Amino acid sequence: MGLLLKYRNQLQDYATKLFVLVIYAFLYSLALNVFWRNGNIYAGGITGASQIITTILERITSSPVPISLVYYALNVPLFILGWFLVDRKFVLFTVIGVTFASFAIQITPSLELTKDPIICAIFGGALSGYSLGFALKHGLSTGGMDIILLSLRKVTGKSIGNISMIINGIIVLTAGFIFGWPHAFYSVLSIFVAAKATDLVYVKHKKVQVMIITQHPMEVSTQLQEQLIRGITVISYAIGAYTKQERAVLITVITNYEMEILKEIMKEADPNAFVSVSRDVEILSEFKELDII
Repeated sequence: MGLLLKYRNQLQDYATKLFVLVIYAFLYSLALNVFWRNGNIYAGGITGASQIITTILERITSSPVPISLVYYALNVPLFILGWFLVDRKFVLFTVIGVTFASFAIQITPSLELTKDPIICAIFGGALSGYSLGFALKHGLSTGGMDIILLSLRKVTGKSIGNISMIINGIIVLTAGFIFGWPHAFYSVLSIFVAAKATDLVYVKHKKVQVMIITQHPMEVSTQLQEQLIRGITVISYAIGAYTKQERAVLITVITNYEMEILKEIMKEADPNAFVSVSRDVEILSEFKELDII
């Protein structure tokens, strides 16, 4: 019965994740086809690179080039890279997300609501930022850019934020150099709006304190350290006032970004544990930001 319940919960979780990816793909395709492309705005990451390559190919061939195919093609080698360097479950959902997004980009009509670059930058950034935050809130990755960031993080030791700024900077400067500097400035505006919109939906680095009361402290702490790589304080020999049974109390601090991972860990390690989450905690000592998706 317990095993059946576990599989049912897992299927429900996967169904929710797939639904979230469909919503993300639809909103992101609107941002690209309705606003960015009509306003000649270049996004960051793989999407921005796809836009630049597509524009160059269209100028060379004088014929339309499906940006959805370019976008998917650029992601394929990153899937392979991530399969060997990053968590495989993470890569699998990334493949699904990119596939949904490519299909949505292909079928979504390019409606010309406006060509005003400021409007296109603001609304395109807002839509893409909201869709990204919505996906991240459910513990999902949305594209190969995440794989690049995690892989370079392992090789260089630099933070993901710094690597992301460098990559997006290169894309924006390339767009400005090839297509004109106004495009670069408007693209920076769109990237900024997208980042703010993402934060409104999902604040990645917000700290939360987690207290876990469990009868299986070794199993829980082992999985927490393996998957979250966080310091954990273990208080042994706590006694339940009502049951008089012995428990252990585990205390750790993680980010909002890692909450979905924590939930998955607890489902496997000890689904009967009592977990209390305190938000908006203030950290006085050093807290290392980790790059776990």
